[in-house]
Amino acid sequence: MSDDPSTDSIDHDVDVRLREVLDADLEAFLAYEHDPEALRRSRFTPRPRDTFMKHWRTSVLGDETCLVRTVLVGDDVAGSVVSWWDGERRFLGYWLGRPYWGRGVGTKALALFLDTERIRPLYADPFHANTASVRLLEHHGFQRAGTVRRGDDEHVLLVLSGPPR
Repeated sequence: MSDDPSTDSIDHDVDVRLREVLDADLEAFLAYEHDPEALRRSRFTPRPRDTFMKHWRTSVLGDETCLVRTVLVGDDVAGSVVSWWDGERRFLGYWLGRPYWGRGVGTKALALFLDTERIRPLYADPFHANTASVRLLEHHGFQRAGTVRRGDDEHVLLVLSGPPR
């Protein structure tokens, strides 16, 4: 998550792939969720290990309506991308480890995921000051649709409409 992923020079040689999530991937996801800079940018409250593992195993991997993938760079776990239902809306979320920010990994991973996730409209709601995330989503066609408040924080509501690419 560089300051502006839409202008990142994409490293065309970086090997970005998506695959099914393995239980072993959760340790990397947990470490990325606890990165102080990622937390500052996302305004996300990290979960303790047991809570994190239960959430992922039950609410994410255990929910057959979720589409979830591990992002790989080469053979390394770089992060995750997931979509889920929240009421009548389908949401998208992703998390990349800091070593993979600013290298075009998010751009490539999101493009691959959006080729698989066919449901539209698709929503995302990053923290408003996380300009890297907002720009990445806009780069992939998401449009601003308002704001959402979560406690004291304002999030940008973005929507990807129309037919899948």
